[in-house]
Order: sequence, then structure tokens, then C-alpha cells
Amino acid sequence: MNKNIVVIGAGISGLTTAYLLSKKGIDVKIIEKNTSVGGSIESVFENGFLFDRGPNSALETTPVIGQLIKELELEHELLYASKQANKRYILRDNKLHSLPMSPQGLLKTKLFSGKAKLRLMAEPFIGRSNDGYYQSLAEFVKRRLGQEFLDYAINPFVAGVYAGRPEDLSVKSSFPKLYALEEKYGGLIIGTIRSIRERKKRAEVAKQSAKMLSFKSGMIVLPKAIEKYFGSNILLSSEVTSVDKTEKGFSISYKQNGTINKIESDAVLSTIPSYAASKIFIKYDKDFKNHAEAIYYPPVLVYYLVYNRKDIKQELDGFGFLIPAKENKSFLGALWSSIIFSQRTDETKAAFTLFVGGSRNPDFVKEDRASLLLKVRKEFEALMGITADPIFASERLWEKAIPQYNLGYVEHERFFDEFEKRNPGLFISGNYRGGISVGDCIKNAELVAEKILKQL
Repeated sequence: MNKNIVVIGAGISGLTTAYLLSKKGIDVKIIEKNTSVGGSIESVFENGFLFDRGPNSALETTPVIGQLIKELELEHELLYASKQANKRYILRDNKLHSLPMSPQGLLKTKLFSGKAKLRLMAEPFIGRSNDGYYQSLAEFVKRRLGQEFLDYAINPFVAGVYAGRPEDLSVKSSFPKLYALEEKYGGLIIGTIRSIRERKKRAEVAKQSAKMLSFKSGMIVLPKAIEKYFGSNILLSSEVTSVDKTEKGFSISYKQNGTINKIESDAVLSTIPSYAASKIFIKYDKDFKNHAEAIYYPPVLVYYLVYNRKDIKQELDGFGFLIPAKENKSFLGALWSSIIFSQRTDETKAAFTLFVGGSRNPDFVKEDRASLLLKVRKEFEALMGITADPIFASERLWEKAIPQYNLGYVEHERFFDEFEKRNPGLFISGNYRGGISVGDCIKNAELVAEKILKQL
């Protein structure tokens, strides 16, 4: 008789893990509270324009991504980012500066002062920290690379990835590979050089050199394909109300159309946000709630704008730009969506995706929405030299967006590890464990699937 598992949550973490388990012969049922799959992945067509309201792309950092695309027959939908997307901009003194991608570019750039460049050259001579384990990303970068590099490289980068603040994030938890470079090799520059060979052995691709991909109909294509694979084994509009231990395994109760139903299973995998998981698993350990609800999810507003190209003075030759906190703008940055994936609009138009709020400014939700969006749009248009109103605009507010791997997160991670050991058959996953990006979630799904298979 085949083993079976119930997966709670049909985001990319849950769907990928479920798919990998199913391919190994495990019977899988997926329970999803929302009316559709994808979690934070949402792709919608509005007025003929494609708006990815959540993740806009994925980095091909693991072979599992290619495996999914091939096995789910998505090659015809696959899109790779344009070469122009390799160019990134950072705002400084109200001007866009391309981020240097080579030693020569670093010497020539006006993004960093001469003093900052000299400070960067001293990095190989900086020793290890005695308390790096509990160090913030800001402390780590300032010590190794200097204040200016923190302000005009790492601060905007963190806003673009986490919608977070480097002063809050744990370097070990939020950027474990960066932390490992110091721990293992003694420094960032020498560590980067030496780690390239090791990555090749693991068939991994560094994020900075991995191909960026999406799909013709948006990122939702991948979750939808996995949904089609599972068919009726995905229960939508169904909210898990309890997970109870039985003699043979677990009994999962869920509410669907006002009716309480039950499923028996050998194991349970939760991939829903930590704050939602706390309500289900507190009965197993009262501390689960404390750890799960301590993980902060700041609000983020995603703002989508389309303009006629003739009204834009800024040359559109890159991925977009990020804004350091020191620049005092009302938004975190902007993706040049139709440059990254040229199929998003015709040649006469340009689409952009802007991000507002995050940990840098969570109180934006208290502001008048129309006034805030007008302010953001005017700032964006001034920076881009845009002389006319957009021909289309849309927005999506995520009240709890991206989990922050803040200082102290290592204690939460340790607790979840111990929780799984004390409660065999219960597994805790999702983007608050193992990385927040689509690529991280897919890579982590493979590890979680292997862990579940060993136990089953």
C-alpha cells in the first residue's frame, strides 16, 4: 500500500514538493484556502497587459526548475530575460547609475566615491568577526566593505530582494552564502573565487550568473501546470482547521463550502505562512506560536504602470533601478518589465513594476492610497523623464508580503528543526524556511521531499 501525505498550501513550495513526492509514488492531497493555486504568484491580463502581481521571474539556480519545465511540457511557454536585463541601475543624487559588474566598471563608476573604492580593496585583509553568528547584514557589510557600499549597494539590494532593511536582517539567515564566505574562506572576494569550483560540482548556478526566466502568460504558468497534473487531488477553497495525531498517522480536518471534512494521512507538510501555521500546530507545542508569529511579514504595494515609449526620455536598457534609503523616495525601486521580457508589450509601449513600503516604510498603509500613488508616480516620472500620464495603471497590496529573516531568526529555524524531530510525520516548509525567492523555494522543495521520503 502506498504511503500518503497531505500538503497544506498550494504555493510554489507546496506544489513543487507535492509534485516531487508524487513522482516517487507517494499519494498526495493538497489543501488550499484560496480559490486558486500559486500563493504569492499571481499573473493577470488587464486591458491587454500582463501584470505579475507577485514574483515576476525566477532564477534558474537548480536543475529542478528545468526538470519541472520539461516534465510539465512548458517549453513552448518558457521565456528567458533579454541580455539588457543584465544591466542594473542604482539611484544616487537623483541620477541613475549603472551598477558596475566588473573590476574595470568599478573603477570607472560614479556610483561610489574614490574613498569607497579604496575601502573595498581592503576587504581581503579584514579578519573574521567573533560574533558573526548574531550579526546584522548591515554590521557585516559595514565591517567588511565600508559604510558607502552598505548605503549604495546593499541597502537598495535588500530593498529589492526582501523589501527589508539590512539593519534588521540576520546575515547568517538572510544571506547564508555571504556569511559562509567569511566563515569558510575568511573573506568575500577570495571566498567568491574559491567557491565557484564547489558550485560546479553541485550542479548549482550562482544567482548572479543564473538565467532569469518567466513564461509567456506570466509566472502563474508553472503553478497552473502542476495543478493540472494533480487534478482533483487539489482541494481549493478549503481551509485546514486542525491536524490531529492518530494511531496510524494524522487526521486532517478542513472546511469547504461550510462543511467540515476529514482526510487520514501518514504525514502532513505545511507550506502556508508561519502566522497561519501557528494556529494549526500550537496544540503540539505552545512555543510554536511564539516562534511562528515572531517572523515579520511587512506590507508591500506592487504598482504597475504602462506608458507610450515616445513619452520616456530615459534610455530603457536595463533590468530597472533600486533606490537607497538615503535618497528619501516614496518607493523602493522599479522593474522595467517590458525590457526584461520584451514580449510584455509592443515596441511603442513600456511597462514598469514599482514597489512601495516593505520594512523601510510599513506605515504607508495608513496613508491615503490615491495620494500615495500619485506621489510615487510623479517621483518615478521625474526620474525617468516621462512627460505624459500612463496609459494604464494597476496595483496589488500584499498586507503580509515577504517573511523577514531578521536578527534572532536562527532561533526560529532551530525551533522548527527540533519541532519536526519531536513530531515525526509533521513537516514545516514554505518561504520562511530556506529562502524567499521562487528559485529558493523550488530548490528547498527538493530537500524537503527527500527528507519526507526518508521518513516515510
